[in-house]
Amino acid sequence: MTETVKIISPVDGRVYAERPVAGEAEVWAAFRAARAAQKEWARVSVAERGRYCAAMIEALKAKSTEIVPELAWQMGRPVRYGAGELRGFEERARYMIEIAEEALSAIDPGPKDGFKRYIKREPLGVIFTIAPWNYPYLTAVNSVVPALMAGNAVVLKHASQTLLVGERIAEAFKAAGLPEGLFQNLAISHDLTTKAISGGLADMVCFTGSVEGGRSMENAAVGQFIGMGLELGGKDPAYVRRDANIAHAIENLVDGAFFNSGQSCCGIERIYVDAPVYDEFVEGAVALTRGYVLGNPLEEATTLGPMVKASAADFVRGQIEAAVRAGARAHIDEGGFAMSKPGTPYLAPQILTEVDHQMSVMRDESFGPVVGIMKVAGDDEAVTLMNDSPFGLTAAIWSEDAEAAEAIGDRLETGTVFLNRCDYLDPALAWTGVKDSGRGVTLSRIGYEVLTRPKSFHLRVKTG
Repeated sequence: MTETVKIISPVDGRVYAERPVAGEAEVWAAFRAARAAQKEWARVSVAERGRYCAAMIEALKAKSTEIVPELAWQMGRPVRYGAGELRGFEERARYMIEIAEEALSAIDPGPKDGFKRYIKREPLGVIFTIAPWNYPYLTAVNSVVPALMAGNAVVLKHASQTLLVGERIAEAFKAAGLPEGLFQNLAISHDLTTKAISGGLADMVCFTGSVEGGRSMENAAVGQFIGMGLELGGKDPAYVRRDANIAHAIENLVDGAFFNSGQSCCGIERIYVDAPVYDEFVEGAVALTRGYVLGNPLEEATTLGPMVKASAADFVRGQIEAAVRAGARAHIDEGGFAMSKPGTPYLAPQILTEVDHQMSVMRDESFGPVVGIMKVAGDDEAVTLMNDSPFGLTAAIWSEDAEAAEAIGDRLETGTVFLNRCDYLDPALAWTGVKDSGRGVTLSRIGYEVLTRPKSFHLRVKTG
């Protein structure tokens, strides 16, 4: 009997789609085809590569009315927000296409009499992208398009929860006329994934997922001497200073905490508020949170959909209950959200105060619609608490004093520092993390450096 993988929809618990799992022979053949196609692709001009990738974007956009509800069924995000992911996909892809020519151009170290010298950027070969379900198009595009633009082939393994996203991207590349073999989409098991890595089939792995998953990727790659890009967990903090625009901070931080049901690696999971504005901030955040509509993500009125699975919602519910037992105050009555019930993926948003760093909800990644808020005495205490975490993906500061915010940012152990915004990824900036949030870089011109290898040319042009 053929092994299959099923997408169990968080909307109603039914099987939304089912696909056969690729066997070892099929996986090995896909990697061989990718490697063979890459040899010719490396000779194609950057401009021509860009035309294929741009055509892929247009083909994907043409399917947006089908993709948006499909996303809701697969991972639960309300349809009112679904088109935003495709806009983000396009923004990142077009930016990386736009900068590719310059980013991949040879580096000239300057003149030296009698010599011609330069450093060329060469593609690595085959990039193995392992993408997650929470932002299935956005996370995949971070490596897929830049890898192809750099002259590599790509093999994509998408999360089992969002297998249809990999199929959509493959269809779009096919519609764009991308040469056969260059982009491979595979539905494969975790065991075969690690076996492909340990077997040396890829030249680089781009993984987005859990810390535990990142460790398994590194273990699989031991001895292969291949590149490893890891975007892992987050427990991203925000600090609201006394000089902040409080209304603006409330609006953006509540959204940053609860968008996508809190299932974002760079979502806001803990907030530190300067004592003079603490009460005002908490009152406003609670009022705004009570206005969320938890419900069926296929309905336009819904602003908060289900989490990806019941076990994930119950984990967050357990964090909340443990915090309350330890002295935290829960401000949102779960009973006010009719669909929020234990044992289901539907979970009401929650704001907790009187929390501390002994509580799991302030220490461990929640990846759900809960945020803890702590009162602080000023910048020094805020910085200490923000850094008191094994994670370091992003950190947000809310202040009208940009110079002070930059000084605070210099003290934070994080990959990205925001001022007066959060939960956003600018493709012109390096997307990276520190500590357990990962290693490596995607996007920006630096992202091209990790998808290529330098090759130096040292040519004596005068011998007499």
